[in-house]
Amino acid sequence: PAQGEGQRLIITEETARVRPHAVAAVLRNITFTKERYDSFIDLQEKLHQNICRLVRALVAIGTHDLDTISGPFTYTAKAPSEIKFKPLNQSQEYTASQIMDLYRTDSHLRHYLHLIENKPLYPVIYDSNGVVLSMPPIINGDHTKISINTRNVFIECTGTDITKAKIVLDIIVTMFSEYCEKPFSVEATEVIYPNGKTHIYPVSTLLTRMCLKSHVIGNGNNIEIEIPPTRADIIHACDVVEDAAIAYGYNNIQMTIPKTYTIANQLPINKLTELLRLDLAAAGFTEALTFALCSQEDIADKLGMDISATKAVRIANPKTAEFQVARTTLLPGLLKTIAANRKMPLPLKLFEISDIVVKDPNTDVGARNYRHFCAVYYNKSPGFEIIHGLLDRVMQLLEVPPSEENGYTIKATEGSAFFPGRCAEIFAKGQSIGKLGVLHPDVITKFELTMPCSALEINIQPFV
Repeated sequence: PAQGEGQRLIITEETARVRPHAVAAVLRNITFTKERYDSFIDLQEKLHQNICRLVRALVAIGTHDLDTISGPFTYTAKAPSEIKFKPLNQSQEYTASQIMDLYRTDSHLRHYLHLIENKPLYPVIYDSNGVVLSMPPIINGDHTKISINTRNVFIECTGTDITKAKIVLDIIVTMFSEYCEKPFSVEATEVIYPNGKTHIYPVSTLLTRMCLKSHVIGNGNNIEIEIPPTRADIIHACDVVEDAAIAYGYNNIQMTIPKTYTIANQLPINKLTELLRLDLAAAGFTEALTFALCSQEDIADKLGMDISATKAVRIANPKTAEFQVARTTLLPGLLKTIAANRKMPLPLKLFEISDIVVKDPNTDVGARNYRHFCAVYYNKSPGFEIIHGLLDRVMQLLEVPPSEENGYTIKATEGSAFFPGRCAEIFAKGQSIGKLGVLHPDVITKFELTMPCSALEINIQPFV
């Protein structure tokens, strides 16, 4: 700040359960032309579409004419009936509830309503006089609308991901600080959290252009590179090398034989999978290859399970209802394949050997893959003996004898997807590896099938 205290943004406890994070900055003495102004608005839309995710789930950007408001600013949450202001480009004031109804049919804003409409409190930003700046992530207030004549811009980014919020703020101030009276400078804003901790945003005081500045240092064998704040994707030296390779052109790099000798080898799990595929086909079963993503209904409701019990990895922003989660079982994919091929002559005998994905907090990515084998027999009679025989054949191929001690056994159990009294759990290598049995009529009906069906699914990972 040129004089006195800088701007402050105070976050209250009420926002913690809605959108807990916020960052802010000020661009002073900026000069807009029509082209610059249009570009400024376009940049915000592009950031909302990519880094912020299409539905502003991670970050929502608000830009305001600082000369129309006075700090400090308060980021809080209130009941919808208590929030009243004139939304951007509207002629009258509305309560927050009325605003949600107003934009329910809006082709652009209706996609964001679900982020807060079921919350008891809505997030809102006020200035020191009670003027509403915005109700993130839905709409800004008309009072603070920027125009081509705006000289000082207050930028706030609220959201659920503090890292993404900082990246978005850095990109905006880096690109448009060029048009400030003092080019490439930004006025920092102090953000005060409910616990009393304060943070200054953005971190950089002097912003660089959108490029990688570099110069030779030392004896000429080292290069020092300056990373601009907009390049949040650069986290390691190898990222810089990749940029250099792209600039040089991958096709221009001369191919050479590596100086170290390595012997390539197939992963054991993949080798086992290939061998099993051949023998399962020889046993009269046809291989299917289904999608790794499916709907929540496929792995939960249709199988008589609750989605919370599946440990499924959810897709944050699914494009369709068919691809909401990563599959936790191969069975739904095979049943959907049978449903799509009901006109084929009976019996239908399908199998698949592919990965399933479940949450695992002990891994660095929070999830783990398991290689599963699943087989389904669909006919006028259940054919449990055929599926049981296939299990015996698979164990024979894996050289696991039918034995209590060092082999495999099956024990009667119950499963939500199976007919009562027609389900067995399979044990091998001292652990439960899967189930087999006759599917429950409700499961068959939910997958639009009309005849009995037997299924087998095991984890083949322990046999590698």
